[in-house]
Amino acid sequence: MMEKITGMEVFMLVAQTKSFIATGREKGISSSAVSKSISRLEERLGVRLFQRSTRSVRLTSEGEVFLERCHRIFSEIQAAEDELSAMTQHPRGRLRIGLPLAAGLTLPMISSFMAQYPDIELDLDFSDRLTDVIDEGMDVVIRGGDLTDSRLITRRLGSFRLCIVGSVEYFRRNGTPERPDELTAHACLHYRFPGSGKIAGWPLKQSASSAGSPTVPSTLICSSLEALLFMVKEGRGIACLPDYSVKDALESGELRNVLNSYISHITTFHILWPSTRQMTPKVRVFVDHMIGVFETFMVKKRSR
Repeated sequence: MMEKITGMEVFMLVAQTKSFIATGREKGISSSAVSKSISRLEERLGVRLFQRSTRSVRLTSEGEVFLERCHRIFSEIQAAEDELSAMTQHPRGRLRIGLPLAAGLTLPMISSFMAQYPDIELDLDFSDRLTDVIDEGMDVVIRGGDLTDSRLITRRLGSFRLCIVGSVEYFRRNGTPERPDELTAHACLHYRFPGSGKIAGWPLKQSASSAGSPTVPSTLICSSLEALLFMVKEGRGIACLPDYSVKDALESGELRNVLNSYISHITTFHILWPSTRQMTPKVRVFVDHMIGVFETFMVKKRSR
């Protein structure tokens, strides 16, 4: 029975990642072991679950039916565990959490939660994609902006602004832009969302002396906020980054803020969880904890 459950877990992960290699990396096994597990499952069921090619792995129609049934089975297992957890005084069990790639914002809060609830096992997934909370088996997700899904309950956590920053050394060498149209003479570093591949825009208002939207050159594009911030600190250019990610560097004088009056864009963080499930003790304490500490943390970052 345990072998069957393990095989189903591997199958569900392959269906999610669409890759034997990515599944093996997630499970800590080789891609060949993943392939053998799927082959054994297909042999036992007598159907082909995936169409395989050198470039992709996709579900067959039989695989889609089996995936839906697997989700139901594991939901029942999770519900049984949650029901038992609810009978205890202290929340416990495994909690799958989807977090934004900007780990620097949420990690202190996650750490304080772990200290307060040591019996809850955390499974953290860092991503900026619009996660399908229910289909991917997430218990709770934190995202910037709104996820418009009627199957989810949403609570506001806090807001942040974008700001354009560069190093003191960069501005010494290249001058400081006073208006958005002056960015054409600067090295501009951009963030690409890993999930969609879209490049994050700079929400600049045009200056009174220019017509149309300001043109922002692309000197570098990367899908890591940490890498982008590193390059800015190294003096390789200027970037548009969340205010919470650069507060310490601005306070120390390592970075400078420019064109602040031309940016008015505000994004709000939300915490979301499935409305189709009973709110378990572990989800409830996590939601309450994050709502309690998030705004306090953001206020401290702004006031420092």
